[in-house]
Parts: sequence; structure tokens; C-alpha cells
Amino acid sequence: MTSAFPTFSDTTLRPAEQPTLYFIGVTTGSSSVQRVFPLWAEALGLEDARLQGIDLPIHADRDAYRRVVEFIAADPLSRGALVTTHKIDLYQAARDLFDVRDPLSSLMGETSCISKSELGLLCHAKDPISSALALRAFVPNGHWAGSDAEVCCLGAGGSTLAISWYLTRESHGADRPSRVVVTNRSAARLEHAREFHESLGVDVPFEYVLAPEPTVNDEVVARLGPGSLVVNATGLGKDAPGSPVTDGVVFPQDGFAWELNYRGDLRFLAQAGAQEESRLRHVEDGWTYFLHGWTQVIGEVFHREIATSGPEFEQLSDLARSVR
Repeated sequence: MTSAFPTFSDTTLRPAEQPTLYFIGVTTGSSSVQRVFPLWAEALGLEDARLQGIDLPIHADRDAYRRVVEFIAADPLSRGALVTTHKIDLYQAARDLFDVRDPLSSLMGETSCISKSELGLLCHAKDPISSALALRAFVPNGHWAGSDAEVCCLGAGGSTLAISWYLTRESHGADRPSRVVVTNRSAARLEHAREFHESLGVDVPFEYVLAPEPTVNDEVVARLGPGSLVVNATGLGKDAPGSPVTDGVVFPQDGFAWELNYRGDLRFLAQAGAQEESRLRHVEDGWTYFLHGWTQVIGEVFHREIATSGPEFEQLSDLARSVR
């Protein structure tokens, strides 16, 4: 069991010599998964499995995405990939290369997982599943029912689409936010989010705010009602330093703050933590989200059922924490 994390510029994408899961991201070499994966592989009976990272710049060229997907498709021991940061861009650049796109991938317009089966090359959107599992771990069941609590997603990428899809599903009945606000520095991404939400046909109102500066996000967060959830889904704090809000931000009373990152400078997490006793009910980092995101993909790629709770999941969590 070995791990290697070359950048896209210096890897030749040579044929794998053992079953290989690729990690397509931006700074994969600094991820905790470099130390975690060998422990997980052993615990799951995947002793021959290897993890290899591929770093691509944010919003990489279309040809780069297609080259990676074509390589995985053609190489027998390249079993699949976990995709982070590039989920929407990779899907848009290479969706025609997949033999099967799962319903959530088609709905979300992204892929966070690439796998193979007798059907050929498949793409999946695992974020709706992993974000739901992570949310249920810290937001109490019934929290949204009978309240004016809202959700503010800072960032309009794939994670925001997944989180907002899950929280506004009609199957939740009254246990849904009173409103969802999405902010982003790019107008194009906001429009993509708007089109996605309109396609859902749900009756929860959405608002879209162009936020070129953190102070705009401060203003949006300050208007949220008690019990609201604020999510940093921008990648700031991991893929790039900083935070989408300033140190002067005022979080909602009795609310929740969720930093989707679990590594990096995590400035948003520190800003929220400074208000946990005075205003916020709970501050969550991205660790549980990380666990579910990876175990969902590993299970899909290696065709191995992995529990989402209970002894097996706790064992995987403990192994990850041991080298965090």
C-alpha cells in the first residue's frame, strides 16, 4: 500500500501496476487522506489498493479534464477517482466520455466519483449523500420545523447544490429551512445555481447574492434569523487562504456554522469558533463530511459495502483520527 501525489504537470499518467484510486484535486499532497488511505485499505480488505493524487489548477483547461478521464477509462488497474473542487468543471468537460451518469450526477451537473463496472465508465454525484449524512450528525432532527431559521451557503459550487437539494426536499415536509441564500463571487456560478434550484420545483424560496467582497457576505449573514445555518462552501481556507467573511461578521443567534474544510488555515472556522459561546449553538468542521465523502467513493469504486454508522464506520473514523 503506497501513496503518491504528483501534480498533473509532472505525471505521465502511466498505466497502474496495482488497483488504483485517483484523487483529483488542487492540493492533494497535503490531504490527511495520504496517511489515512493505507489504514482504511487494510481495514477494508483492500490491501493491494493504491491512492494517487492528481493536482489540477482551479477551473483547469477542458483538455486536462478529458485527458485524465480518458486515461482512467482505458487503464485496466485504474479503478476510479474521487473528485474534489473540480466536480462541476470535470463533468461539463467530460460528461460525454461516461457510459453511465447516475441520476444525481445528471441532476447536479457534476461528478465527485468515477468508477467502473460491467456497464463501462460511470460517474456519480456523492455529495448529496455525504452532505446529508454529515448534516444529520449535528443539526437535530426537526430543527427547521416551526421556525424561521434559514440557510446561507457561501459559494455556489457543487457542495452548495448538494446541501440545498437535501435540505429543501419535499419529503422532509415542514422540517425545511424558511429560505436558502446563496452567495458567490462569480455571477455565472450564481446563475447555474438558480437554474438548478428552479429545476427542482420546490416551494422553499431561494435568494442569490453576488458577493465580490467579504463585506457583502457579512451583510447577508447579519440578516439571517435565529437558528440559521451558515456554510463555508467556497474552498477558501483550504484551496486558497482566507475566509469568505471578515472578522467583523455577526453569526445568527443560536445558529450553526459549518466549515466544509477540515485542513488549511481554516480562518472561517476560527471566526465562527470565536462566537460559539456568545451566539452560535454549534460550530462544525469538515471532518465528518470528509469521512463520508471518502467512504462513499471507496465503496463505489471498489464495489465494497461500507457502513455509514456503527462499529465499522467508527473504526474507520478512529483510524483517520489517529493520523489526523
